Amino acid sequence: MPWIIAGAGLLGGYLQGESAKSAANTQAAAQREAGRLAAEEARFRPVGVTNRFGSSQFTTGPDGRVSGAGYTLSPETLAMQNRFMGLAGQGLTQAEGAQQQFAPLMQGGQGLFNLGSQYLAQSPEQVAQRYMAKRMDLLAPSRERSMAQLQNTLFQQGRGGLSVGGTGLRPGGGEGLRATTPEMEAYYNAIAQQDAALSAEAEQAGQENVRFGAGLLGTGGNLITQGYQGQVGALSPYQAYLQGVTGLESLGEQTLNTGINIGAKGMSPSAANAMYGGGMAAAGSNYAANAYNPFATALMGASKNPQLMSGVKNVFSGKSSVPGWDDYVASGYVL
Repeated sequence: MPWIIAGAGLLGGYLQGESAKSAANTQAAAQREAGRLAAEEARFRPVGVTNRFGSSQFTTGPDGRVSGAGYTLSPETLAMQNRFMGLAGQGLTQAEGAQQQFAPLMQGGQGLFNLGSQYLAQSPEQVAQRYMAKRMDLLAPSRERSMAQLQNTLFQQGRGGLSVGGTGLRPGGGEGLRATTPEMEAYYNAIAQQDAALSAEAEQAGQENVRFGAGLLGTGGNLITQGYQGQVGALSPYQAYLQGVTGLESLGEQTLNTGINIGAKGMSPSAANAMYGGGMAAAGSNYAANAYNPFATALMGASKNPQLMSGVKNVFSGKSSVPGWDDYVASGYVL
């Protein structure tokens, strides 16, 4: 009967598949458990720490994970911090009034800066010309009186028409000295020398004007800079007090950091890896044993045994030599 052979094979395969499915579920559950145990071993577990400056606290949720962290300053540290906060408020008020306090200094600096800009707006040549014009206006009356006196003296001496000392053209093409009396020549020579000295003074005055204007600019700029520096410096007390506040805060925060560091050092990734690897290896080793089904193996082996299947076939075909088999077949129990 071929159906008997096929049925035995199908039944054996089904039983073997069920055993393999059960073994796979068992292996998956073992792997999940290995992962859970490894994660639990590697889980971060911070520790609350207390010192004279404060204490740290950590809270965990129902799943065991850290859900909150914080720290509390000690009463002494908190009292000192509050005192620093009061000083910081005073320092901030002082800094707020610094702009008005240094306003005169900055205004004076701005005025000098503007004045220096006005001086430098004129070139040295323009300053020299203005200098010469002022000096000429100042010397003109005395020169006119001197000329009148000289002419009167020459007229009284009867030498008004005397002309001596004339010269030709200069080598450079300039006009030579005109002929006149010795007294008149001396007078004009004195004026020429005085004008030359005034010209040199005028040139120096132009240069000095530039230096003076630059000095005003520098002084004004320095005053303005000092005003800004004063305003910045006015923040120093506030910043110093605020550093005291944050410094005390950091002392309390150290308890939180210490607790985190202790928890981090308590973590054991190597142990977790070893635990996970061992669990995975054990799950793999047990898979073959769990997947084995002796009854299914026997059925599948029998379906592939030609001698056994031949005997079964002979039995069901009525050719068996087993005693009493023919009567059993004739009874109608075998189809």
